[in-house]
Amino acid sequence: MKHITVKGLKLEYRDYPAAQPGHPTLLLLHEGLGSVGMWRHFPEKLAARTGCRVIVWSRAGYGGSEPYPEPRTVRYMHREGEEMLPALLAALEIERPILIGHSDGGSIALIFAGAYPTVPLGVAVMAPHEFVEAETLAGIRAARKVWEETDWPHKLGRYHRDAQRVFSDWNDCWLSPAFRDWNIEAYLPRIRCPVLAIQGEDDEYATMRQIEVIAAAVPGTQLLKLPNCGHSPQRDQESAVLEALDAFIRRASGS
Repeated sequence: MKHITVKGLKLEYRDYPAAQPGHPTLLLLHEGLGSVGMWRHFPEKLAARTGCRVIVWSRAGYGGSEPYPEPRTVRYMHREGEEMLPALLAALEIERPILIGHSDGGSIALIFAGAYPTVPLGVAVMAPHEFVEAETLAGIRAARKVWEETDWPHKLGRYHRDAQRVFSDWNDCWLSPAFRDWNIEAYLPRIRCPVLAIQGEDDEYATMRQIEVIAAAVPGTQLLKLPNCGHSPQRDQESAVLEALDAFIRRASGS
């Protein structure tokens, strides 16, 4: 595991080098409870499949990365997309990445692509959110019940140095009244790069409207709706996702 300091915070990351020169760098953005470790073997499989350099990191407070000193706000994904991600790219000296985000990470990737439309070569999102749905809130309430009644805290503790804060920050924020009006659809028409949006038909946190609004706002968006797939396409349908990402990366990079 490597570490890099971004805006005064020490963040953990892994860097899988490119197997072929001239390929773009892929930057993976994890979900709301994710971390470097929770990607499991997906990053190395993606690197092997595409020949690209792949970088995955834990955002502040996740995994072994240092947390923010102040409490989370409803604009936490805006902060990541507009401030922390540009700073991370600068620190790693990456100029034109392809962003691949899951859940919260997908939303952050869309915010970044709308705020900095000339930077990404492409954006691929898996189960992103652009607005709050009743289905999302129901899923998050169910997650709280599982957290309180099972050994999930112990399991999540394998991946985070403060699993309780990771869960509480995510769950409390999404269920707060202030978050009901959270919406990032205004960023979508500003996106200029190719977009691939993937969602499982059995996603327990969203309906297909989440990726359909992307296609409506960003011309040329490619949609992939996966059967027998929940909120984590990279785990539930790994082969299909790797195949789709490989083809998308070739298209976005012009190779």
